[in-house]
Amino acid sequence: MSSADGVARRIAASRHDSPRRLLAAVAAGWFLVLGMRFVIPAVLPTISDDFGVSNTNAGLAVTVLWLTYAAMQFPAGVYIDRVGERALLVGSALLSGVGLLGYLLSPTFALFVLATAGFGLGTGLYGPPRGTLLSRTFDAREGVAFGAVMAAGSVGSAVLPLAAALVTARYGWRLGLAAAVPLFLFVGATLWVSVSDRETATADRSLTADLRTVLGGLRDRRLALAVLGAMLMLLVFQAVTAFLTTYLVTTREFTQGTAGAVLSVLFVGGALSQAATGRLADRYGSPRVLVGVAVVSALPLALFPTLEGTAALALGAGVIGFRMSSGPLTNAYIVDVLPDAAEGTGWGLLRTCFFAIGSLGSTVVGAFADRGLFDLSFYVMAALTLAAGLSFLVLPRRE
Repeated sequence: MSSADGVARRIAASRHDSPRRLLAAVAAGWFLVLGMRFVIPAVLPTISDDFGVSNTNAGLAVTVLWLTYAAMQFPAGVYIDRVGERALLVGSALLSGVGLLGYLLSPTFALFVLATAGFGLGTGLYGPPRGTLLSRTFDAREGVAFGAVMAAGSVGSAVLPLAAALVTARYGWRLGLAAAVPLFLFVGATLWVSVSDRETATADRSLTADLRTVLGGLRDRRLALAVLGAMLMLLVFQAVTAFLTTYLVTTREFTQGTAGAVLSVLFVGGALSQAATGRLADRYGSPRVLVGVAVVSALPLALFPTLEGTAALALGAGVIGFRMSSGPLTNAYIVDVLPDAAEGTGWGLLRTCFFAIGSLGSTVVGAFADRGLFDLSFYVMAALTLAAGLSFLVLPRRE
């Protein structure tokens, strides 16, 4: 046996013995994937000024990011059941890193949007295999595992946009975005040596049969309610994170750096809430906790246009961030309820649907902003959040 074969065998054996390393690697990947997706909204005022585009067009660029992300959810889910999570997670990290290089070659807004689409496609591969991997690896403590990974994403969303804003102020937004490329390559290598192959992966699965199984599963009332609530929460989340910094810069006359710091506080609030709600859901059930999250995060949205001063706005943003803790809870609930025979396909299909719908939030708020109705958009987002809370209120607890 060659030395290369020996190394390969040792790596394969270690993958099965290190669930904590696996969790850390997946969390690190989500730290980058989620965090870097919010770097673009964080520096959106600078990008808009550079290209001289309207709020609607700027919002459309963010919509493109999330639409391309959504487009990859279904194919990623299909291939979970065929090639396993490891290849998809590693491929996502590498493609995302390469995609960021496109921003260095974007002298026009059209090329910027094209680079954004490429980055969205790369990051879109990460979500479905992340969910099914955690579900099958940490079965009895999936709430804690999902919460830890999602909290890492929230930390990334707080740290990376702020860091990028600082780099942007000194070196420009292109370098601010491309500086994360080496981190993506490192995480890709770490995932390769940490994630085991999916035992149920097979090359001869019938996609038609999988889709039939998934569509049959959608008749389940639990699945329909969970998807509806998740879709509404996501739509508002995309909208508020896309334009919070623009709102603060254009309406409250904050500097780019201060506005970026307030956006970071939103993600800090999300990280802190995710650390607690996973344990609460494991103890009291996801539906009760989800209702609480929806109500708590709706109130500051309704009050945000009336808040005065940096401290009050930052506090409001932090409480709005509590809505991020609904993500790991709805993820775990939906994956658990999906039919086991087509879990990956079903999870990918559903994620494509609610991310595609959620991506429209930034364009809608951009249109509100161009018509001088920025404040009204916050009231609409609060109402949609309460509607999500109603769907969670009638959501049955899992056995």
